[in-house]
Amino acid sequence: MSAAEFARRIRARERAVGYWMVLDAPAAAERIARLGYDYVAFDAQHGLFGYSGLLNGLMAVDAGGRSTGLVRVEANDAAAIGRALDSGAGGVIVPMVDSPADAAAAVAATRYPPHGTRSYGPMRSGLRIGPTPAEADAATLVLAMIETPQGLANVEEICAVPGLDGVYVGPSDLCLAVGGARPGDPAVTDVFEAAVTRVREAAAAAGIAAGIHTPDGATAARRLAEGYTFATVASDLVHLEQAARGHLDAAGEGGGA
Repeated sequence: MSAAEFARRIRARERAVGYWMVLDAPAAAERIARLGYDYVAFDAQHGLFGYSGLLNGLMAVDAGGRSTGLVRVEANDAAAIGRALDSGAGGVIVPMVDSPADAAAAVAATRYPPHGTRSYGPMRSGLRIGPTPAEADAATLVLAMIETPQGLANVEEICAVPGLDGVYVGPSDLCLAVGGARPGDPAVTDVFEAAVTRVREAAAAAGIAAGIHTPDGATAARRLAEGYTFATVASDLVHLEQAARGHLDAAGEGGGA
């Protein structure tokens, strides 16, 4: 799927399902991108790869021919955002957005002048996204993560920032933000679910997309049914461990090895 088509779908709030990558494994990224996920997201904040791994992963997704590559950048930083986009990402997921000013800065970093501050140097992205600034701006998504106490408190104002395409719930940090002792803490389930609903409703009121990270396909389906626009299934490292553990259990915990 082209970046322009994927951007159109998200802005139209059409449902989408993605997959999350943290391993520097381009061949695996290509295989996953062939399965039919709408997007494959690379985690440059907590993922286990450097820039070359990110670049190779995005190229692998393009080789798969069915998904759009996104990047969760390491910070709300213009250089990091520009580098991810120059490498060919169809959009960025920006972490730790606390305020409308933070969201506006993220939007500006994804747009060329006169609409933003992105520096022109599309070393790879110009091959498939653009290459003119107006074309690149139109095809590039910017999604703000809501995962902090401040971000949740300001979510309605964040969603109203011009140019922001959507918000994205980071459930681990959001659980901590509402008082959880750890991600998934059952003691705060009710307040966490209220926060998840608030983010979704704030996005709907502003006419932008709402996305959320989920641990499995069943949870992704539930969040989409609740009204989320897109949901990411995570992640390659977790699923690798789960599959290996399942086979070990089936083999009798290693047999005689």
